[in-house]
Amino acid sequence: MKIVLDQDKCVSSGQCVMAAPDVFDQREEDGVAVLLDAAPSADGAEDVEHAAAVCPAVAIRVER
Repeated sequence: MKIVLDQDKCVSSGQCVMAAPDVFDQREEDGVAVLLDAAPSADGAEDVEHAAAVCPAVAIRVER
């Protein structure tokens, strides 16, 4: 699994951080999402898929 995060699309809602806190975080200065782990283990796949699904800006893409 590979995750692609488009920070230019991010609207700082924090949904990804709540869904998958081991994979996503937010910058303190503007709340834009940051990727902590671009290739997480399969154990967190469900959380990452959920994070992508709930992103209001569709800024997260999961590649297999």
